[in-house]
Amino acid sequence: MAFVAKEQLIAAAGSLAFCLLTCVAEAASCGKSAAGFQQWKVEFAETAKAAGVRGKGLAALLGAKYAVGTIRADRSVNKAFSGSVDDFMRRRGGSAIISKGRSLKTANAALFGNIERKYDVPAGVLLAIWGMETGFGASMGNQNTVSAIVTLAYDCRRPQFFAPHAIAALKLVDSGVLSARSVGAMHGEIGQTGFLPGNVLKYGVGSRNMRDTSTALMSTANFLKAHGWRAGGGYQGNMGAIAGWNSASVYQQAIARIGEAIDGR
Repeated sequence: MAFVAKEQLIAAAGSLAFCLLTCVAEAASCGKSAAGFQQWKVEFAETAKAAGVRGKGLAALLGAKYAVGTIRADRSVNKAFSGSVDDFMRRRGGSAIISKGRSLKTANAALFGNIERKYDVPAGVLLAIWGMETGFGASMGNQNTVSAIVTLAYDCRRPQFFAPHAIAALKLVDSGVLSARSVGAMHGEIGQTGFLPGNVLKYGVGSRNMRDTSTALMSTANFLKAHGWRAGGGYQGNMGAIAGWNSASVYQQAIARIGEAIDGR
């Protein structure tokens, strides 16, 4: 299940691109319903061109549909993170994630060992995120990714956050990582661990195919390391890196608890 956006604004490439995207997000006419969406896409296409989006990406943008399901999910996102950490873990099946996470850690010991040697990120936190986001790949979503992220870039609630991710999604279409038909979670997250498009562009490794388990896990480790994960810091010492992944406090604390239990620390 998709949740709130997982990091601060991401520029496509450096401070100039950051200014371009955020300024245009302010200038374009946002909306609170499907009315105006078609015209907004035409305006946003000019932004996309200026940011380097090419033919396939532009076609995907113009073919995007207003994602009613995404808006519905976005309006109820705060409720998903309400209550205590214990309540949150019960709702999300924390004990089941721990149990399966331990099994997967043992079954994939070589993969997780390689990841930890390269990125200094232990298996527990990766398995906690993987289990929390998609049930270890069982539920990666069926919402059209381009439509979801473009709708959120248009919507008045958080256009400055989602506009750079929309540009990134279109660039991923251009490069063949995504297509206009790709599906994922409700907020446009992609693959096994629920990457937002801008994070795929910036932190994705190898093929950037986030539906591939090893690619997604290595990319997640790369993200956490880039956000300050330190070997030997323990979970409490690395809460800042987990916060980079998701801004909700109950989520962060649940990931730390689950990760510690999986790692046996």
